[in-house]
Amino acid sequence: MKTLRTPDSHFDNLPDFDFAPNYLMVDDGDRGELRVHYLDEGNKDADPILLLHGEPSWCYLYRKMIPILTAAGHRVIAPDLPGFGRSDKPASRTDYTYQRHVGWMQSLLDQLELQNITLFCQDWGGLIGLRLVADNPERFARVAAGNTMLPTGDHDPGESFRQWQQFSQDTPEFHIGGIIKSGTTTELPQSVIEAYNAPFPDETYKEGARQFPVLVPTTPDDPAAEDNRAAWTTLSQWTKPFITLFSDSDPITAGGDRVMQKLIPGTKDQNHTTIANAGHFLQEDQGESIAELIVKFIADNP
Repeated sequence: MKTLRTPDSHFDNLPDFDFAPNYLMVDDGDRGELRVHYLDEGNKDADPILLLHGEPSWCYLYRKMIPILTAAGHRVIAPDLPGFGRSDKPASRTDYTYQRHVGWMQSLLDQLELQNITLFCQDWGGLIGLRLVADNPERFARVAAGNTMLPTGDHDPGESFRQWQQFSQDTPEFHIGGIIKSGTTTELPQSVIEAYNAPFPDETYKEGARQFPVLVPTTPDDPAAEDNRAAWTTLSQWTKPFITLFSDSDPITAGGDRVMQKLIPGTKDQNHTTIANAGHFLQEDQGESIAELIVKFIADNP
């Protein structure tokens, strides 16, 4: 498997991102190894909060949340999915599969020996993270889900998602920072837009970002559909604390919080919150408020 690695110089002097990089290697059998980047902040003896980003962002999305979570005494792990951020980027579209990403993040959990995890997941962070919860229910203590879902392809994804999927395949330039900007309600400084662009020196580095939209199960016979149905079987019996923190201005995932509240027992009596004045990338719009809600969620559910 041919991979690309963004030069470290691209990550110099990013605004509000003074975090030390950490790396580990994940094995992909005959295809070789990939280097995965992650942040590891806060008290190393504390139980971890795992922050999983989605498409087409990277762990820079969590820069507003991490200081609040660590100040409350928590350890924070925020990886970059392969194909994003400082992680290696497979150069071929065909090297990106749903199952492979679940396996790569499973390797991160195993190598870091994470236990008693609180997960916060958004967008593809939920598609991958909720699968990890279903595969490792004993390792997760709590789940907070924001603007995400675990689709099985049995339901219409909606016109907004279909338009996004088509755009991702047709646009000549996949402008990462512009996509983040379009999914927020606040005005992003140019320096922040460029920080989202930083991992992608040119279009050859964006094969994962382009492929992710078409990996979302949208038909019942999708390769990931059966595994996601099996994950829902586990989640439908999940009684540990589960909270939804969806934004008020995201046409793609709107209503997903109500589905989770209906189907997952652990959502009962939790302080589900609609995040006001926030778009799809709610961490960018209201990261501080979300971090405070997660701190309270953990304190309320020891």
